[in-house]
Amino acid sequence: MKKLIVLPLFMASLAFAQDAEITFSSAEIEPGIFMVEAKGGFGGGNMAVLVGEGHVAMIDDGLPPLAENLLAHVTATAGGPIDFMVNTHVHGDHAGGNAVFADNGTVVFAHDNIRKRLLPDASGAGGPDGLPVITFGDGVTFHLGGIEARVEHLPKAHTDGDAVIYFPGANVIHTGDILFHGIFPYIDLDNGGTVDGYIVAQQEILSMADDETKIIPGHGSLTDKAGMTADIDMLIDGRAMVKALLDQGNSSDDVLEVNPLAKYDSYSWDFITTERMTLTLIRSLTTD
Repeated sequence: MKKLIVLPLFMASLAFAQDAEITFSSAEIEPGIFMVEAKGGFGGGNMAVLVGEGHVAMIDDGLPPLAENLLAHVTATAGGPIDFMVNTHVHGDHAGGNAVFADNGTVVFAHDNIRKRLLPDASGAGGPDGLPVITFGDGVTFHLGGIEARVEHLPKAHTDGDAVIYFPGANVIHTGDILFHGIFPYIDLDNGGTVDGYIVAQQEILSMADDETKIIPGHGSLTDKAGMTADIDMLIDGRAMVKALLDQGNSSDDVLEVNPLAKYDSYSWDFITTERMTLTLIRSLTTD
């Protein structure tokens, strides 16, 4: 397994986290299920706290510099310590607080590939103490009193270690970074992600949802089936436009000059611009 490539997104995120006055807020979207977001700057991806009968679990834990403050916030939100942590994937803006939480008694769960990718360099998990101690293949289910959380691995999507968490009783889904709502997604081709696999995984998640499902994306605001459908349609359309240009014999530079994703400029953000999204599609279409 090759050494984990440190992402420019992660390094820039660390700089923002160190420079900004970032706080956290929690909103109870269903009984016992709290969506946790950073405020005041980029503090990592969207997280969740699950307060069951006798146990508390959490999904993702943000960036390393913010972990102590996050721990204090979620402990207050839950009314007690965090027993279990589920990492949705390997990136440090979702697993960066692992070591701090583990040092405070939290047991970290993650897909097999996350631990494998972190073993050569655990900085993305806050250090060696942040390595997952329990790993799974296809998935695992948590039973927290009245809260059932089904963790399912979806392969070759955002990375090769992604997990989605579905709460059938509460009708809530946490997608991890298989959904960037309202913005271009980052698809990590260097860590096992693929554009085709990303779309297939999104469609699998969508099949779990109905019109009332609350969907927590890895990045972006809380959404629903209609909102996620719009994001999937954008990516499918973007892939088709880039593929058509490549099939006509255009070079990568030619495709960039045409700028086929121009109509989706509103999806651009600090890290994934229209140009970078186009380059991801080109690379995936020419190497997969």
